[in-house]
Amino acid sequence: MLSEKSVVDYLLKLEGVEEKNSETNKNLRIFMHNDKICLVVEKDTQPLRIETRCDLKLSKTLQERYESVMQSRALGRNGIEIICSGQLTDDEVLDLIRHAYEISQ
Repeated sequence: MLSEKSVVDYLLKLEGVEEKNSETNKNLRIFMHNDKICLVVEKDTQPLRIETRCDLKLSKTLQERYESVMQSRALGRNGIEIICSGQLTDDEVLDLIRHAYEISQ
């Protein structure tokens, strides 16, 4: 199962991604690409909880398929919240992170 550290390490290897502090919630780590939020990581959650920017059609498909995928609180219609509880594989979550990065260009 993915850890907060492994997700953050993967994301920060992508060109142009930077971390911003949340002014309203100290438990959130916000990652930006091209001045757009691409990923939000909730600190110290077990299982890990992330919110990622996502294509609307893909978002709907994932929400229908997995109960651990729901509409994002931070990103609204432009994102999904994923609870990394084992329903999605680590590779699928990393693919969604990459997808969030790519659509933030």
